[in-house]
Amino acid sequence: MLEFFNLSFAFAVTAFVICISNLFFVRVQGRMGKRQNRLFVLLLLTVALNSVSNAITAYYTPMRTESDTAMLISEVSRYTYFAIHTCLAPLFYFYVSYACGVVFKSFSAKKYFNYAVFLITEVLALTNPLTHWVYYPNAGRDFVRNWGEVVIYLAAAYYFIFALAHLTTTWQVLNPKRRVGILMFASITVLGILIQLFIKDLKVELFAEAIGLTGVMMVVENEDDKLDQLTGLYNRQAFITDFNSYMINRVNFHSMCIRVVTPEIISRNSGADTREIIEKEVSMYLETIQKKYNIYRLGRRTFAMIHFSKSDEEVYKIAEEIISRFERPWKVADTFVLLSASIIIAKVPEQIDRVNDAIYMFDNSKAAKADKKILAGDDINSILRNSAVEKAISRGLAEGKFEVYYQATFRGDAKTLHGAEALVRLHDDEMGMLFPDEFIPVAEQNGLIDAIDDFVLMDVCKMIRDEGLESRSIDCINVNLSVLQLMKTGFVEHINGIVEQVGIDKKLINFEVTESVSASSYELLSTRIDDLKKEGFLFSMDDYGTGYSNMKALASMNLDCIKIDKSILWEAEKSELGAIILDNIVRMIRQIQKDILVEGVETLSQIELLKKLGVDYLQGFYFSKPVPKDKFLEIVDKYNPK
Repeated sequence: MLEFFNLSFAFAVTAFVICISNLFFVRVQGRMGKRQNRLFVLLLLTVALNSVSNAITAYYTPMRTESDTAMLISEVSRYTYFAIHTCLAPLFYFYVSYACGVVFKSFSAKKYFNYAVFLITEVLALTNPLTHWVYYPNAGRDFVRNWGEVVIYLAAAYYFIFALAHLTTTWQVLNPKRRVGILMFASITVLGILIQLFIKDLKVELFAEAIGLTGVMMVVENEDDKLDQLTGLYNRQAFITDFNSYMINRVNFHSMCIRVVTPEIISRNSGADTREIIEKEVSMYLETIQKKYNIYRLGRRTFAMIHFSKSDEEVYKIAEEIISRFERPWKVADTFVLLSASIIIAKVPEQIDRVNDAIYMFDNSKAAKADKKILAGDDINSILRNSAVEKAISRGLAEGKFEVYYQATFRGDAKTLHGAEALVRLHDDEMGMLFPDEFIPVAEQNGLIDAIDDFVLMDVCKMIRDEGLESRSIDCINVNLSVLQLMKTGFVEHINGIVEQVGIDKKLINFEVTESVSASSYELLSTRIDDLKKEGFLFSMDDYGTGYSNMKALASMNLDCIKIDKSILWEAEKSELGAIILDNIVRMIRQIQKDILVEGVETLSQIELLKKLGVDYLQGFYFSKPVPKDKFLEIVDKYNPK
């Protein structure tokens, strides 16, 4: 028996040393911000104090039959042990609840019941000297368990089971390391309890709990992988993990993104040190606005905040305060610089119910309205719409939901078929029909535009070949090009590969590029046009009149045709000034010896006007709307039968 008491004393002292070491480590790390962290410290303190009580009990118990003093000290230490140890299971339960985010759920009845169970067991332990319901010394001064201890153990089992239930329901919130850490604590603790339950004189439970808490500290409380090394804030992965946790637990909150814009001269010329100083300065300021553990650095100059239990007005006021700070200079090294910021506020889960949407919104906030510093409510709908469109594009490419429509083009006499413009459509099961004006900019942004352009070109080439259009007086099919694709190295070779693979004459493909986009890089664009023309392709400038091209630049390009935007034609019908503008544009294009196609032809009067001006080609609803391939082939059969 004495050997058991010696072992119990050794286990208790060892548990105390382990807990004190862990407390020292936690102190050095300085991670006490979250309530989860503070609960972990309480767990360590509880086990440490219990270890002291157990050590004293183990030391004096062998002497209790011979000394009243030893008996008194033994009973006091045992009483202290039960009073403190009864808190351990509830603390573990609440710790797991915070670690999993379950604590944010508003189940008031359950919360109060948990408090009631804890209160009952604690009262049993505290009043035991009067009631002896938990334990009592018999006539031989031996420790005898009573029904109250069974109640305390059952309560501990209750907390333990529900803690594991929280782990099960929020399992995906925790990364594998944290899952293992909490399960390790639970397993080792259960093992210690079982050993002590069946060998009551071997007090090994506290030692097991101390070892388990060490594992928790190493893999759960250690958040190095969740911290941004530059600012000390939580990082992008931590944001994703926490966001998912709150979503799983149905927590309502506001998610805020702050994007910092530095002057171009700083972004371009400053060294890494200057940029890092800016990030640190901004992060330190944000810590004065929100608790550090609710701030995240998502990327360069991009931060996120999470606000709980605040109204829309309160969160908007915080955003205004941040914007106001950015209107004042920031001290960077030995100088002052002016920075600016834009903020997006989203309500979760009312507006956003998936972390991917939040990340998309924050990463693509430049798509928001440029004239506003703070976007909230309806302002962010366009960004969220873009996120949905991006998913639809990915689905469309994977599931074959894209389809090429064709809008017929006619020669200037309005009687002879010239060809068609290929226009891509996306039939999405969730969003319905999507048009290029919406999904092409999104595709350009996320890098999927190449796949769409290739699909359209391949479809056009196969139709020309399979339907024998080359022998049916069809001049060409116009295919829109993304300027992003056009500017890429190896583009011409890539296009050649597609057309040569199908085996059609390249002169039947007339590539189009939009004027407003191409105006930014005439020299490179002109080079690409020359390269395509050398291969035998035709080339047109689309939507002339909507961008910033000048006639001198257009004249220098090896274009076959310039397409006048429909808005120019429609304005010519409305006003004398509009008519003069259309007439002058046609004259200038004639002078640089390019063919002319006018879009938006819808009435006979417009046709008569354009005939007088002598334009080469016509396109519009008067002749045909964009139609699927089979409908376009019916138009071909009508005007150019086999």
